Amino acid sequence: MKQYTSKELRKIWIKFYEERGHKNVGAVSLVSDGSTGVMFNVAGMQPLMPYLLGKPHPMGTRLCNVQGCVRTNDIDSVGDKSHVTFFEMMGSWSLGDYFKEERCKWSYELLTEVFGFDSDHLAATVFAGDENAPRDEEGAKCRIASGFKKENIFYLPAEDNWWGLEYGPCGPDSEMFYIADVPDCGKNCGPGCSCGKYTELGNDVFMQYEKHKDGKLTQLEKKNVDTGWGLERILAFLNGTKDVYQTDLFEKAVSYIEKASGSKYGEDEKMTRSIRVLADHIRTSVMLMGDEALLKPSNAGSGYVLRRLIRRAVRHGRILGLSTDDLLAVASVYIDDVYSESYPNLAANREKVLTGLRNEIDRFTETIENGMKEFAKILESNKDKASGGISGKDAFYLYDTFGFPLELTVEMAAEKGLGVDEEGFAKAMEEQKQKARAGANFAQKSSDDSFAAFDALDPTNVTEFTGYDRTSDSGTILAIAADSLTDSVEKGCKCTIVTSVTPFYATMGGQKGDFGMITGSGDFEVTDTVKLSQNRIGHVGIVKSGTFSVGDKVTLKVDETNRRRTCMNHSATHLLQKALQTVLGDDVRQQGSYQDGERTRFDFSFSRALSSDEITKVEDIVNEKIMEDLPVTTKEMSIDEAKRTGAMALFGEKYGDVVRVVSMGDFSKELCGGTHVPSTGAIHCFKIMSEGGIAAGTRRIEAVTGPAVLDYYRKIENDLNEASLIVKSTPSALSDRLTKMNQEIRNLSSELESLRSKAAMDSVGNIEDKLIEVKGLKLIATSVPDSDANNLRTLADSLKEKYADGVFVLCSEKGGKVNLVVMAGDKAVSSGAHAGNLIKKLAPMVGGGGGGREGMATAGGKDPSGIGSMLSGAKDILSEML
Repeated sequence: MKQYTSKELRKIWIKFYEERGHKNVGAVSLVSDGSTGVMFNVAGMQPLMPYLLGKPHPMGTRLCNVQGCVRTNDIDSVGDKSHVTFFEMMGSWSLGDYFKEERCKWSYELLTEVFGFDSDHLAATVFAGDENAPRDEEGAKCRIASGFKKENIFYLPAEDNWWGLEYGPCGPDSEMFYIADVPDCGKNCGPGCSCGKYTELGNDVFMQYEKHKDGKLTQLEKKNVDTGWGLERILAFLNGTKDVYQTDLFEKAVSYIEKASGSKYGEDEKMTRSIRVLADHIRTSVMLMGDEALLKPSNAGSGYVLRRLIRRAVRHGRILGLSTDDLLAVASVYIDDVYSESYPNLAANREKVLTGLRNEIDRFTETIENGMKEFAKILESNKDKASGGISGKDAFYLYDTFGFPLELTVEMAAEKGLGVDEEGFAKAMEEQKQKARAGANFAQKSSDDSFAAFDALDPTNVTEFTGYDRTSDSGTILAIAADSLTDSVEKGCKCTIVTSVTPFYATMGGQKGDFGMITGSGDFEVTDTVKLSQNRIGHVGIVKSGTFSVGDKVTLKVDETNRRRTCMNHSATHLLQKALQTVLGDDVRQQGSYQDGERTRFDFSFSRALSSDEITKVEDIVNEKIMEDLPVTTKEMSIDEAKRTGAMALFGEKYGDVVRVVSMGDFSKELCGGTHVPSTGAIHCFKIMSEGGIAAGTRRIEAVTGPAVLDYYRKIENDLNEASLIVKSTPSALSDRLTKMNQEIRNLSSELESLRSKAAMDSVGNIEDKLIEVKGLKLIATSVPDSDANNLRTLADSLKEKYADGVFVLCSEKGGKVNLVVMAGDKAVSSGAHAGNLIKKLAPMVGGGGGGREGMATAGGKDPSGIGSMLSGAKDILSEML
């Protein structure tokens, strides 16, 4: 069978479906938008859930992509041949388009014509039926018609072949399997059996029913298909292995870990498990930190999961004897090689990822030393294993004080034969959070209750909005609510005021509400304006002075600077949408927006990142229309009339019978209820600050206008001037100067590295003068000036080649820290020497820690003053070991 790379497999999948009329919607952020209740996208179909539930997709009814996913619910299983925390799902979808016949036909074509399987080795499962839904005979017939042999069709129950949520779209699924040429395990052997005869290849989900809240199923008018194949699993299988860590996705990372640690993949079960955990967790951490969301380690939510992954990687790196630089080198393999083409964000964010990783690793490395000492004390107090192990209180102490994730404590305790009271840990965690949660819940409840209180008002008490053509007006206070409706409020009271008339625009349609002041018998600062039910507008804020009562006559004044800048940003958004359609095509449609006085944010349908040339063209068009000073006019009309004029509407938005159409010359025409500039010239200028993807087939642009653009360029000018002064150049010559300096730095760095390597090798003769005998073995324990871990390792390797019966303890002070490498030759190891055990006793003498295998170990320390005593003590420690 043909061998495949991961890059080839991705391209094959997309090409296959594009040839069959599908649109590639591209991948979205690994971090979920929260709409499905999970922190990460855990399945390829998850970002498309709104469209599978009935919302029309802007790119059509046939879709495909390769979506990165993160799943950590089975993190404890990572370390075997198949489990990973980051994986890619190759998916395709029909949204009310084709159904079982076409789906089964294409799946069979993909398996046989593309990947070369024959029908004798293919099996499929279909839903066996139950009291809720009939047996999926249609699915079975379509499988057979496509080419599957009848005897290889298996009927399985709902737990195996049914997909659905609590209620909503659901239906039978049909999985495809490869049948291996091995004996079966008995009469019940079939797909899903763990004997190894059947290997799952992919899954087709047929959403043909709707489950109602009463549990009944009815046929859907529009039926969907969701197809998913796991890239890692199918890649391994196509290349003749069930070990995903032996595919090109992990090959170079594993190779580096082998070389740096001295451990050979597959030789030792414990070390192989650590290699897998390290390779997987660094990969997932890199993907999360280099993702569009630019996730950072933290103590909450998705950031905590990232922190847990990094710290678990550090733990297994210590087992393998790897340094921080080694872990960063593994990360660089994924950024610079494995995913450089498929995930370009990684390369763009390379320095952010590596810097963030180093900071988190260093932070935990500093903490882990003291934490390990405390863990040892806890173990000492739990010598009696009948005590039940480590208490939840102690586990929480390790987490709260030393940053030990619960999983790390559980893992270390298990190595000592102890358990951990995880329920007690959860209780301690909950107790800590309870007070903060209670306060947050109270604040939220108070806000919701105050808005709901206005529902009790007479329906005739409504607000007239006058803010389209003015920023100040007079009106009467109709109602006031703090926690509930009240007749009056005094200084310091936070509340919401409803008036008969207001120029304040309430947050709607993406435009942020106004802020400003209400004056009467006092001053009320408006910090937000909200749309309430029954045609009322609420002014949210605080009484700064005096009192306010229902029935008071008041003056309402909007902050004019903020309103003017918000209008500039909003009007620019209309120009932006039309400019995007001009450059990218009419398929571009607004998917959402946000404008305030600082910026504008615009979400639109498009399947790929914009090139720098396209961004420039869009900016140029918007700025051209600003300079043309097009008139901005508004007109109210029926929704049908507005559509006939060609006015653009927000896809999926609900509009009333009468709508407001905003036109900017003959260039742009949209349905919009927001506030705008009188003419496009008032926007002054426009600058795109960022462009990126936020969902399947959806991109986001953030931009600024007017004074914010001038501030942006002024900062760049100041930075250029400052940089020029530093390197003794001028802004116009800065690029040439930096290019020359970079080349000089590269040359000097190369020369320095060569000198260091030469110095290290030249020092072999001097070092050999310090050779002593310890119980028949040769020991060299010495300090090498200004050497990093790599140079020490190279030097130790050269000594090891010369002395098979030697043990070498080499250290160096560099930057106030200590690098330490211990190696033992093969004969020395057979005589009882163990580099890992030796370094565990030596490293604490220089304020550090480390570990490794019997032949090689590394460590770091932060107390150079202990180098002398450590080296002099090496002889006695080795002697005790032999």
